[in-house]
Amino acid sequence: MSVVLDKRFLLDFNIDISDTKLMDIDQIRTFLGVVANNSFLEAANRLHVTQSTVSTRIQRLEAYLGVTLFVRNRSGATLTLAGQRFFRHANSFLLTLEQARHDIRLPSRFHASITVGARIALWEELLPRWVGAMRVLVPDISIRSEIGFEEDLIRGLIEGRMDVSMMYTPQQTPGLQIEYLFDETLALVTTDPDKPWPNEDYIYVDWGPIFYEWHNNYYPDMERPPQVVNIGWLGVQLIISNGGSCFLPTRIAEPLIQAKKLFVVPGSTQFKLPAYMMFSRDSGTTVLQQVLESLRSLAVIERQKT
Repeated sequence: MSVVLDKRFLLDFNIDISDTKLMDIDQIRTFLGVVANNSFLEAANRLHVTQSTVSTRIQRLEAYLGVTLFVRNRSGATLTLAGQRFFRHANSFLLTLEQARHDIRLPSRFHASITVGARIALWEELLPRWVGAMRVLVPDISIRSEIGFEEDLIRGLIEGRMDVSMMYTPQQTPGLQIEYLFDETLALVTTDPDKPWPNEDYIYVDWGPIFYEWHNNYYPDMERPPQVVNIGWLGVQLIISNGGSCFLPTRIAEPLIQAKKLFVVPGSTQFKLPAYMMFSRDSGTTVLQQVLESLRSLAVIERQKT
């Protein structure tokens, strides 16, 4: 598929408006793939093409634009100043294209669609409640919900597959906006409050680098726990099935505490884990603004609980 970008883009890059050459959409997707992965090789793996194909597409794109888009070194591929300028256009274009692709397939009762991604812990109780409220507030908007880790969520935003994502460890990314929502309160819970802690039943849940640093500083003498998991949901399943302890968001642990299945470890401390949302700076659609405002309202409610 080939496209002609708008007049604003052509003027921004000093391209002759009378030039009838077409830009291949695969070149734009490949460009965004390299940005998302900071690597030609990783972009090739993600796009299921060879590295030489990625290089050729980028070279043709650079030749068309008349600029160098990336600086390649041992650490990967980073955007030049011209690359950063082009990213804004490419990201906005692909967002528009993806939105159009979704919208033209919508049943007539919907006037727009939105794709929302988040860490699985944020889908526990919190975001399902938000989706339910959105379905009442704007019933004519189709909502696609996805689960992912930060890397996948950010890549989805860059590639235009997602409109907004919520996570614990956002990364500064050209063209994307980071906005603080609220603090999760992580509590140390156990199935056996009478058992001295720490012990061999403790499961370390990887809540990200901020939690890792705090955990190491607060428990400097603790050896590596015998069990490590990458999501809180898995920690819950393991300690409920086999007994043990782990750090969980209080909003997830509370129903289990009330049911006497989990207990707060006596004398333990809590950890505040910030939650954020990310979205495109260039996407100002009415639908996205409604979504962002509703998430901000949800965040206000959550902040009032802490």
